[in-house]
Amino acid sequence: MYIDLSELKNKNYGRKELNLEISKESFNDNGEVVKFLKPINFNGTLRLVDDVYYLTGKVITKVLLACSRCSEDFAYDISFDIKERFSHTVEDIDGEIISLDSNKLDLYQIIENNIGIEFPIKRLCNENCKGLCQQCGTNLNQSCCNCNENEVDPRLAKLKELFSNS
Repeated sequence: MYIDLSELKNKNYGRKELNLEISKESFNDNGEVVKFLKPINFNGTLRLVDDVYYLTGKVITKVLLACSRCSEDFAYDISFDIKERFSHTVEDIDGEIISLDSNKLDLYQIIENNIGIEFPIKRLCNENCKGLCQQCGTNLNQSCCNCNENEVDPRLAKLKELFSNS
C-alpha cells in the first residue's frame, strides 16, 4: 500500500489521517513464512513538518507462529505503536530518519518490518509447553512416550563410561 507524499508537500504543514485495513496472506520473516490470521489494522497520521514526514499510529493484527519447543502453530496477537520519520533531504547522523528516494511511501513495508520486531524472542504456544521428546519426537503436550531417559547417544557412550567408573 503506497501513500502519495506529494499532496502533503504542497503545504508548509500537511497532515493526513490514515485508517487502513491491509489484507495480506503472509510474509517472510528471516526465512520463515508467517501467515496472517486477521487483516492489519492501522490507525494513525502522516504529517509533514519542514522536510521531515512523521508517521505515527497503532498497528493491530494476528499472526500464526510456530512454537519453539513443540513446533505446533499458535495464534499470536500483535498490537503496537509505530513512530517513524522520513525525509528526502534531511541527513540523519543517528540513523533515526529513513531516507526517501521517491514521493511514494510503502506503508505495508514499514508495518511489516515493525511486526517482525514485535515477535517474541522465544515463541512459545504457552509457558508450560513440554516440547518434543529428543529421542522419538513425540509432542509431550499431547501424549507421553516410552523412551528410556537414561539412554545415551552411542557417540558419547565411552564418555559416560569414563565418568561412571570414577
